[in-house]
Amino acid sequence: MIVPFAAGGAISVVAQVVAERMRRSLGRPFIIENVGGADGSIGAGRAARARPDGYTISIGTNGTNVLNGAFYSLSYDVLSDFAPVSPLSTSPVVLFARKSMPANDLPELIAWLKSNPNQASVAVAATGLRLLATLFGSATGTQSVLVPYRGIAPAYQDLTAEQIDLSFGAPDQLALVRAGSLKAYAVTSETRLAVAPDIPTFREVGLPALSFSNWQSAPMSRYRRRNIEGGIFFFTASVARIEETARLRAGSKSGNTLSPGGG
Repeated sequence: MIVPFAAGGAISVVAQVVAERMRRSLGRPFIIENVGGADGSIGAGRAARARPDGYTISIGTNGTNVLNGAFYSLSYDVLSDFAPVSPLSTSPVVLFARKSMPANDLPELIAWLKSNPNQASVAVAATGLRLLATLFGSATGTQSVLVPYRGIAPAYQDLTAEQIDLSFGAPDQLALVRAGSLKAYAVTSETRLAVAPDIPTFREVGLPALSFSNWQSAPMSRYRRRNIEGGIFFFTASVARIEETARLRAGSKSGNTLSPGGG
């Protein structure tokens, strides 16, 4: 399985859940390879060029399989080079900040950003997060410096080390907020997260345009062996129905949900 981002983020957790279930179901090793860079398009390109025998699957996102074509000259064609297998998970996005950021809530943050244009650095580890950061600046009339990362895990490391000011990311780092290592200002979901009811939604604070959700799917390179397609789809779909495993590894603590059958 090719994961087109650096190890350690929420997408890697989803990949681990899927890989472990498929390892048990198939009775053979299932190897995860993290290939970061260019907002996931390098890893997606490697997956597209994999031998089309049905044995290489990848994690696709709304960045790698939809948005990246607007930013990069891609080495792959999403429609012709990939065969869709199964949706996997969806996740809202949280606006995190270094713990010493002077603002205590989102209105205070916006006021601080307006008073300090282009002074705040924002980590962006994927195309969707880059667009979200840009939309946030446009909607609030603020200007920040966007800093690209190969994956969200290195961005979180710099954020907790206070080498960077802000980052949009999945809710899998809420434990660091509870521990006082990060701040969290708002979440892009339509309603507050059950695991973090004290964090308001962007809609609540007057920014409904920032309603957003990341999704992950499981595409593979085009193949010839339909029997393999059926087998891989069966096992991936069975993974998608294991909601309790998903909640344990990537859900109840992070806000990620594995989507049964793509719902």
